[in-house]
Amino acid sequence: MSNDRVDRGAHGVLHTAAVTAGESLLPVEGVEEVDHSRRHLLTAATVGIGAVGVAFAAVPFIASWEPSARAKALGAPVSVDASKLEDGQMLKVAYRGQPVFVIRRSKSVVAALGNHDDLLADPKSEDSVQPDYIKASGADRSRTPDYWVGYAVCTHLGCSPLGAFEPNNPYQVQGTDLGQNWPGGFYCPCHGSKYDISGRVFKSMPAPKNLPIPSYTFSGDARIVIGEDELPKSS
Repeated sequence: MSNDRVDRGAHGVLHTAAVTAGESLLPVEGVEEVDHSRRHLLTAATVGIGAVGVAFAAVPFIASWEPSARAKALGAPVSVDASKLEDGQMLKVAYRGQPVFVIRRSKSVVAALGNHDDLLADPKSEDSVQPDYIKASGADRSRTPDYWVGYAVCTHLGCSPLGAFEPNNPYQVQGTDLGQNWPGGFYCPCHGSKYDISGRVFKSMPAPKNLPIPSYTFSGDARIVIGEDELPKSS
């Protein structure tokens, strides 16, 4: 049973939109006169539709995962295909009116999660908003070590943290020194709160708690369904 208490609002199933170009116009035998105004109108329409197609093609694939307005209104879980993510990459989706991070973590970063507990305020996530199965996963705070899913909402004042996933690179956020032996994680630019890559907050930060985690399921093909505790049963 989920302990997810973070709200609230509409959410939905992500989908991909497609745009097709207009069909070409073919000449018709036996027609002696040409309606030039009609030809100009059709030509302009064809060019316009083609331009729309180019604009859609220029949008990164992550943008195509935005949930539809109807799906948000229905309140359905959000389905995410995370298979295209590479190590150290992240995407952000909307669920219940809140942004959610989906991150692919490298094996070396996951292996080092237990090495900086002394820097954290709540390393075992005893006082965190999360499902029971997430707490049981220990330092991973995930259903599978490679992927981490969590609300992109700082527990201080609700700002959205930035990803700073490179270990031992304290200057990867412009104008900020993340400190020596940075393990990789998140930085909130509003008031300086820092979290590791499992969303666990550092000591002496304005943020009082770890980043919350919603309920979600995960299948072997990197399909994540946010808002469900169990995979739907096949009929």
